[in-house]
Amino acid sequence: MTSRRGFLKAGGLALFGIGMGGVPGFLADAVAGIKQPGLFERRKILVCIFQRGAMDGLMAVTPFTDEYLRTARPSLFMSAAKTSANKPLIDLDGRFGLHPSMGSFEQVFREKRMGIVHGIGSPNNTRSHFDAQDYMESGTPFKKGTESGWLNRAVGLLGHDGVTPLRGVSLTSSLPRSFYGDNPAVAISNLQDFNIQMRGNVNGANMAAKSFEDLYDQTSSGLLKETGKESFEAIKMLQKTDVKNYKPTNGVIYPNSALGNSLKQIAQLIKMNVGMEVAFAESGGWDTHFNQGRETGIFARNVNDLSESIMAFWTDIDTLQDDVTVMTMTEFGRTVKQNGTGGTDHGRASCNFILGNGVKGGLVHGIVNPLAIENLEDGRDLAVTTDFRAVFSEVADKHLRINNDKVLFPDWSGSKIGVMS
Repeated sequence: MTSRRGFLKAGGLALFGIGMGGVPGFLADAVAGIKQPGLFERRKILVCIFQRGAMDGLMAVTPFTDEYLRTARPSLFMSAAKTSANKPLIDLDGRFGLHPSMGSFEQVFREKRMGIVHGIGSPNNTRSHFDAQDYMESGTPFKKGTESGWLNRAVGLLGHDGVTPLRGVSLTSSLPRSFYGDNPAVAISNLQDFNIQMRGNVNGANMAAKSFEDLYDQTSSGLLKETGKESFEAIKMLQKTDVKNYKPTNGVIYPNSALGNSLKQIAQLIKMNVGMEVAFAESGGWDTHFNQGRETGIFARNVNDLSESIMAFWTDIDTLQDDVTVMTMTEFGRTVKQNGTGGTDHGRASCNFILGNGVKGGLVHGIVNPLAIENLEDGRDLAVTTDFRAVFSEVADKHLRINNDKVLFPDWSGSKIGVMS
């Protein structure tokens, strides 16, 4: 059987938004014969956000009492002192301070609905963006050949047969590595323009297809026959909802950004109750080698967008918050010492944010030792003291009720850290 990864590489079917203003008529006819799934039992939903480029966890959540960090970052270090001439960090616990541009996170942290894990990262010390992302998304940090992603395996471990193609949804232009595998998952860049593009030599008779089966019979692509059904079902389900005129709850206004738009659409899918249980979105621009900035600049804009987008989403889903947990991730962190161009280079550990009513919030979890050179990994980086799999598995276990770490993270046998209640 062809894996989804092989299917994607072959380019048999691409799901994307192309701004054509709706689903083509011939596809609407083709899916007309599909049996429409009934109402879905509402289940828990995990929303994962990948911060691509490696977020500087030491600037997002700063151990502001650390004098070694102050010395290592003469123009980047931020203080929590209210008397500071610059905008201060938000003091979380007397040791760690949240970047002031992430102020929208403060309330849920104080309400103990957001937890932060610091010193999180991969046991593989690669500083290649591509490799580190691949290892994190596959969930096997020392195996390059793993065909499936950990979120796809999570979909397969949910303990019930899915009658919906939208069980796993990525709001991206192509399926991320996290969703590679044989379990149902689709990539949708824009709900308003959800379309299918067929590549290669497709018989013109497809235009006259009157049923889903007819379309399959006429296509020359075996891959389309094997994997296309869920995509056509997704189109039919989304056709029945006026996604274009969606109005968020409570007058919420999302940031006008790629992440804000993705989370807005995930909120739509949650409210549509289409059977989605795992969602994925991306945030880019975290590779801050140059002019990283402090209270303002590239980093400040990025963390503001991240926090504002997540909190708009959280407010929008309103009464459904008990069903949803949001978790961020990034492939690695940045160097403790700033470089000569006002930025930071590829490092090791970073931090992540977990939001939900089942989170042990109001705490900065994990271990961050004093940033003296003898405590740094390779003499330069915040050491990885929490394996990302310890956190990802705990969130999946507690929120999605998946209790099969051997399948979810096959090479890991560590302990949970207590980030979930």
